[in-house]
Amino acid sequence: MTKRVAVALSGGVDSSVTAYLLKKQGYYVIGLYMYNWEKNECIHNDIRDAMLISNKLKIPFYVLDFRKEYKNTVIKYMINGYRKGITPNPDIICNKKIKFGYFLKTALKLNIDYIATGHYAIKKKNKYNNYSLLSGIDNYKDQSYFLCRINQYQLSKSLFPLGYYTKSKVRDIALKLNFYNAKKKDSQGLCFLGKINLIKFLEKEIPNKKGDIIYVKLNNKKNKIGQHKGAYYYTIGQRKYLNISGQKYKLYIFKKNIKNNILYVARKSYKYLYKKKIFIKKETIHWIRNLLKNEKNNYKLKIKCKIRYNVHKEKAILIKKKMGVLVKFYNRQFAITPGQFIVWYYKEELIGSGIIN
Repeated sequence: MTKRVAVALSGGVDSSVTAYLLKKQGYYVIGLYMYNWEKNECIHNDIRDAMLISNKLKIPFYVLDFRKEYKNTVIKYMINGYRKGITPNPDIICNKKIKFGYFLKTALKLNIDYIATGHYAIKKKNKYNNYSLLSGIDNYKDQSYFLCRINQYQLSKSLFPLGYYTKSKVRDIALKLNFYNAKKKDSQGLCFLGKINLIKFLEKEIPNKKGDIIYVKLNNKKNKIGQHKGAYYYTIGQRKYLNISGQKYKLYIFKKNIKNNILYVARKSYKYLYKKKIFIKKETIHWIRNLLKNEKNNYKLKIKCKIRYNVHKEKAILIKKKMGVLVKFYNRQFAITPGQFIVWYYKEELIGSGIIN
């Protein structure tokens, strides 16, 4: 019996090629577009492109309205995070709650066997009769990081055909098939929101509150060098949009005092911008496959970590503790940021994640 798969068609080239590859493999493919944010000016163009691709591939196409769900989960999580003074990652929550939550649940009502997305990641069944999530072969495009909060059930119901392809190969396929969106630029910015001015977006929910920017020199002397719009708008390691031009050196935020509304900045060589170990609380940890579980002699594991998406994997040791895990890096890490997800890999397998505090 032919397996049925619902593809999350975004109007972009990745999801379009995903639909093509699955149909070529013999699946019965349905195209579903997620309408999540009405204020995105590109929304109608994206729906049009998704519909045109569906017509070209001769597959059914539907639009799902998740605007209410998106606002109540992703946007709420994002606003609350910044209000607390941390830096949230809405893309990861969007995957957990929307794509592999509401989308999967809705697709199952259409009597499908799987959902599929254009993520560059690999799913494999392992010898323990469950699933492993691996990095995509394109190191530059690998998106396994963004899938760090999905669970075994969601993984079992998901397909990621682009994991074995490079981005350039995907473009080549789209061009050969004369897809309308073959040369369309990749979406940028936040999940479904696109590239936005973050401060202007947050200002609607969190009012401006001017405060001081303090420059801490290498000898620990402190000088006030400017003002910001509100400490909660900014993130550890940030350099841009601080309005402190005229300084001799590039300066980065290394500390935020939310209570007193102060930002502290320093040169990149300043020691407090770096850490070699961090503790992750048990209640924030999510395992896709727990390799530290219930094994007395396996209390530590050599891994590789990502402390945010756009960095290289770094060697570390994951140490099991009563109240969580301790991550000890081989090398100092720049701007470890509260609220972001730290993700750990065993070889190329993403086994779990936690929230940095």
